[in-house]
Amino acid sequence: MAQPLAISMGEPAGIGPDLVLQLFAQRQQEALPPFCVFGAPDFLRARAARLGLDITVEETTPAEASDVFKRALPVVPVEGLVPDQPGQISPLSGQAVIRAIEQAVAAVLRGECRGLVTAPIHKAALYDAGFRHPGHTEFLAELCAAGGTPKLPVMMLAHGPLRAVPVTIHVPIKDVPGLLTKDLIVETASAVYHDLQNRFGIAEPRIGVAGLNPHAGEGGAIGREDMEIVGPAVAEMRVQGIDAVGPFPADTLFYPPYWRQYDAVIAMYHDQALIPIKTVAFEDAVNVTLGLPIVRTSPDHGTAFDLAGTGKASPRSFLAAIRLAHSMTEASKP
Repeated sequence: MAQPLAISMGEPAGIGPDLVLQLFAQRQQEALPPFCVFGAPDFLRARAARLGLDITVEETTPAEASDVFKRALPVVPVEGLVPDQPGQISPLSGQAVIRAIEQAVAAVLRGECRGLVTAPIHKAALYDAGFRHPGHTEFLAELCAAGGTPKLPVMMLAHGPLRAVPVTIHVPIKDVPGLLTKDLIVETASAVYHDLQNRFGIAEPRIGVAGLNPHAGEGGAIGREDMEIVGPAVAEMRVQGIDAVGPFPADTLFYPPYWRQYDAVIAMYHDQALIPIKTVAFEDAVNVTLGLPIVRTSPDHGTAFDLAGTGKASPRSFLAAIRLAHSMTEASKP
């Protein structure tokens, strides 16, 4: 059988493990591709029992996981103590969460698994365990660099044909103008264009670019960044063969008749990209990391500690993340 998708366990106190278990229980109804979980088997057994799910958890290797998936949840064990305490962060589990991500990435890089779906983490819970990265995405980029310089990881939020990409991500809004450069915008667009072609199967992608300022600067009357940075970046994209258009006012670019003309929209900062997609697809959007040598998706939500262990969390975004990882690996070209 085909290699399984890898799923990293995520924060044990959150809803990630719950959703993995729920989706495994529904795997036949949802026609899910085989996957294996990198995590703590005893913890997953305890959480399944807490949720009232009649699931067998079987320790395995990635090579055996697709066959095991028919009868049991395949778990590639990671070392560490992981208590089943929904909603309560434990200092015991931080190292196990980090190891699960590291081992899952390594398995995908070795070709033992064909793509990675990450359950949500809680960064504050990992800092005492030595986590030193701004976020999940930056950690994955370092792991994929294999000792070299990490490539620029690019965050895309996707829901069907609506794909939004922020150039700057988790930074204060006051810092955005100083961080935007022509090179950064072009490098981001290049990663988007490459992966649209090679992982989404879009032969000739078309990219719309939002301006930074209201009305895209209105000819310099409301800021000069769109004239001096964003516009030249779009011109450079076109020189490089990228079919990009803009900068457009962001408030109109995300009007459906406009964004539907493009295979992706590049925005200048986090909320400019995420507010539109979360407005229309809060429970169904998927976080995709572009620019890596592996396929990586994640549900577009956090740990939701208040819902952990209750069985009330919606699996829709996690389901969409698994399906998108599957379709991306099916469409991937070397």
